[in-house]
Amino acid sequence: MSKRMVILGGGESGVGSAILAKQKGYEVFLSDKGTFKEKYRTQLVENKIEFEEGKHTEEKILNATEVIKSPGIPDKAELIVKLKEKHIPVISEIEFAGRYTSAKTICITGSNGKTTTTMLTYHILKKAGYNVGLAGNVGKSFALQVATEHFDYYVLELSSFQLDGMFDFRADVSVLLNITPDHLDRYDNKFENYVASKFRVVQNQTSQDSFVYNADDEVMREYMRTWKSPVHLVPFSIKKPIDGEGAFLTENQITINYKPNQNPLIMTIEQLALQGKHNVYNSMAASLATRIVDVRKESIKESLQDFQGIEHRLEFVASINGVEFINDSKATNINSTWYALESMQKPIVWICGGQDKGNDYNELTELVGQKVKAIICLGKNNKKIISAFKDTVELIVDTDNAHDAVAAAYKIGKTGDVVLLSPACASFDLYENYEDRGMQFKAAVRSL
Repeated sequence: MSKRMVILGGGESGVGSAILAKQKGYEVFLSDKGTFKEKYRTQLVENKIEFEEGKHTEEKILNATEVIKSPGIPDKAELIVKLKEKHIPVISEIEFAGRYTSAKTICITGSNGKTTTTMLTYHILKKAGYNVGLAGNVGKSFALQVATEHFDYYVLELSSFQLDGMFDFRADVSVLLNITPDHLDRYDNKFENYVASKFRVVQNQTSQDSFVYNADDEVMREYMRTWKSPVHLVPFSIKKPIDGEGAFLTENQITINYKPNQNPLIMTIEQLALQGKHNVYNSMAASLATRIVDVRKESIKESLQDFQGIEHRLEFVASINGVEFINDSKATNINSTWYALESMQKPIVWICGGQDKGNDYNELTELVGQKVKAIICLGKNNKKIISAFKDTVELIVDTDNAHDAVAAAYKIGKTGDVVLLSPACASFDLYENYEDRGMQFKAAVRSL
């Protein structure tokens, strides 16, 4: 009897999973409540995969041997609950694709900095001549690459939602950057559930595997007090020297020490392509992960110096009449925005707002007071932001589209100021996603 694989969600990961499942001899059915992008529909038709859109037909789903679900579908969704009641395993694309590759995996997670660290790690490996794929939350679908490519290494950016659907998957190198409250609505509003989800990146690792982690993160340190794992620990810190293997900062010098019998890699923070305290962490994590898989120190150093940052993350857009415009649309939570504000050295006209995720703006009050000269709200409902900062910043402007926000910011900005789009909120009130928001911001800047 053929095994029936049902895939819920027809985006990048779902269609990739369907193609891999078909290749491995499964009877495949893909179902999406929304509509497909044309390129995904074409791929499904070309691969003769049965699919439906605009609905979930339960009788075609509840007879599955196994189900791969999109990370965006919560475990509390009615259909997922029914599947679990019938003891039908529900897994992630990463879990499924991992069964069919013997490539080494570097798996990167954290509340902030995942994408930058993943792209930097990939850049270092690629530049060093490694045969490497990029997947997870970035790049092409992991499953599709396993079906159609032959990589020796994968760098995977993993969200907590992807980790929740991983059970037997094992990382060769796991990286945990930081843990701050995010997506708590998916974790019964319990921070400890979210923390446990992040630590799933280490599950199944053995003493032959490595765990690169932020020794400055109090949440992690607390969790690791009672945590048992045989994995090889490789810490990084900007607050204190690390004895043995790890990375640390002393004054303005970074030391990357892996295999202590060898000379460490040493460079100054001024040499890093990515500036700001948060990027020192990201650079350390990527350096350690790539040293563990034997990339040469000189090669890592070169890559850290010539890396081009990622789109929508502290991305320089333009300088107009001495006013700099920075696109940080990917900052969808308070912590990301804190890092963005912290890394700016000029007076800030701050564009923020969108769909609030239960934000506590008090965490930003001190920084905003020190650095922000005006706030431009960009959202359908900006009352919470206005209320949070009305006593901290004299000038707050209310807007509901990128064009008006940029025009207002430009009018307020003076030579030597920076206009920073760093929303601290999701984009779904006005935009399709954070990329759409960032693109519209950039278009508005370029039309000034």
